[in-house]
This record gives sequence, C-alpha cells and structure tokens, in this order.
Amino acid sequence: MKKDFYEILGISKNATADEIKKAYRKKAIEFHPDKNPGNKEAEEKFKEAAEAYEVLSDANKKAKYDQYGHQAFDGGGFGGGHHMNMDDIFSQFGDIFGGAFGGGGFSGFGGGGGQRRVKGSNLRIKVKLTLEEIANGVEKKVKVKRKVQASGVTYRSCPTCNGSGQIMKVANTILGRMQTATTCHTCSGSGQILDQKPAGADAQGMLLEDDTVSIKIPAGVVDGMQLKVAGKGNEAPGTNSIPGDLIVAIEEIEHESLKREGENLHYDLYISFAEAALGVSKEIDTVSGKVRIKLEEGIQSGKILRLKGKGIPSLNSYGNGDLLVHVNVWTPKTLNKEQKQFFEKMLTDENFIPKPEKSDKSFFEKVKDMFS
Repeated sequence: MKKDFYEILGISKNATADEIKKAYRKKAIEFHPDKNPGNKEAEEKFKEAAEAYEVLSDANKKAKYDQYGHQAFDGGGFGGGHHMNMDDIFSQFGDIFGGAFGGGGFSGFGGGGGQRRVKGSNLRIKVKLTLEEIANGVEKKVKVKRKVQASGVTYRSCPTCNGSGQIMKVANTILGRMQTATTCHTCSGSGQILDQKPAGADAQGMLLEDDTVSIKIPAGVVDGMQLKVAGKGNEAPGTNSIPGDLIVAIEEIEHESLKREGENLHYDLYISFAEAALGVSKEIDTVSGKVRIKLEEGIQSGKILRLKGKGIPSLNSYGNGDLLVHVNVWTPKTLNKEQKQFFEKMLTDENFIPKPEKSDKSFFEKVKDMFS
C-alpha cells in the first residue's frame, strides 16, 4: 500500500505551504543520491518525498488528495498511478533550492546523468458522463489529434552535447561542491537532432494525426476529476523519446430527476392527498433503472425513505451510497365547487386535525439524521 504523503514529509494535514516546502527541502537533502551513493533505499525515499511535495505544494492537487487519497491520481488503472521520474524531480529544485541546481541532473544518480528520454506534451480532453455511466462505470472511445513521428524521419547525434543530452558544469551548492548537468539547449536533452524529414512533416519531423483512444472510466468518478491515460498524448522527436499522456477531465451531466450529493442520491416524489391517505405504489428512477416502492396509507409529507445501496459506488470500493426518496404531498392550487365543499366539511372533522406522534420527526431532525 502506498504511503501517506503527509507521513512521508513528516507534517500534519494543516501544514502551511511554507512548512510543506521546508519539510521537503529537509528530506531532499537527507536522501539526495549524491549524499547516499548506491543506497537504493535512500533513492526510493528521495523519490517518495518529491512525489509527495509535487502534490501537496499544488493547492488543487492537495484538495483532491485530501478528499480522495491516492485514488485521485490513480484513475482506476489509467497509466498505473501518479509517478515521477528523476527529470521531474530535479525540475523542482529551482523553486526549492534556488538557481544553483539549474534544473539539471546530478552526478550521483544512476552513474552520472546522460541522455534523457524526452517526453511529448500532454493532451487534455473533457468527457461528459451521465449519472448512470458514473454509477456503473463506462468505456468511452474518443477521437484526438496527436503529434506523431512521421514515417521515414531520421535523427542524428547532437553536435553540441555529442549525443549525451547534457552539458556538465561544476557548481557550489548547499550540499557542497558538486558536478551538475544542465539540459542541452540544442536538442532539449534528447541527444539527437533532426537529420531527414519526409514531405509534410514539421521542423521536428512530426505529423498531426487523428487517433481513436479507448478510455475505461471507473464507477464513482466526480465532476471535475482528472484521469490519466498514459502514453496517449503527443509523441516527441528522437528515437529515444516517449509519448506524453492524455488527461481526461470528467464533466457530469445533470440528471432529470436524481440529484447527487457525494455517493448518495436524492429523489423528490410528489403524491396527492388521496394517495397519501390511502397508500400507493409508485415507480421511481434509479441509476440502475426504474423500481417500484410502496407507500403506506397515512404517509406524511416530508417523509424520507432510504433505499440502501441504490446510490453511487465509492471510488475507493467501500460500497454504494443510498437513494433518499423525499415524499411531498402535493396541494392542489385550485378546487372545483364539489371539492371545496368536501374540504370545508373536513375542516372540523376530528380525523383531519393534525396529531403528530413522538415518532414523527420534525424537518430539522430529519435533516440532522441525513448528515449524521
């Protein structure tokens, strides 16, 4: 099981942005590869701290993590979760440690840097889902325009960095004097530049093509959540490059009769005076189809019926929410002469005088029960 990000940095959930930054700085110095050469455990803790900081230092990501935990970034199987490579980690250091690190690699990790794999840019799309699709999970096929390497394109070694992808420098840092590697500005770190490009390709040997991507969306997602499909973004130039990711933003389509509140659903059921007095069987909407419920005779307006497990599945696989049916007795706005005469007689009828029992909860008690 993945460690809690707050536990990794040794901070509380109420930590300020400055406290988060200080905690990460401390961990980064402690477990830095140059201070722990060949220590795989320290290297793993170094990566964990960077991943934790990358999420907790971003207000939006932090809010999602606080609400959904690691599931907010795992996406139910979309690309295997939220992970960072060493290039991502070292790109943070300009913010944390100042310009001394230059955003490059370090001599102590993996034997001294070298050519890095250039990653293509991410693509972002929005997918609209009905409440039924959210409740049951769905597979969507979407069309995207992706940059891909043109067929027949060739690349050659970069003359600026001799194919290494990096230019080595010696700098004085808070860890002492160490060798740093900055990304080659000519090849952007790939170690390769364009040699020959086919007709129609751009200056980097890329083409824009239509692609159909199949997206498996797990049950229980929420409006605004972002999921990741690994490797379905734009490709990048070079033979050692890897494609970016496709970021899928979820948009929930409002249901005609069901209202969502987290994992619970609400349904307003309107019945007549006669139906309330005599009892009635009613058909209502659920996310798995229509169901019929029976209302006992003498049911009161404001009664809430709870249908267990008829709500939205938990994204963390903790079961389903409930469907809360709110009974509303509809009062006719106009009456004919005969109807008025009937109700006028009932004004003094003993059976029509309200006599709430102790077991009949008030509106405020019902609201309290709903949120308890």
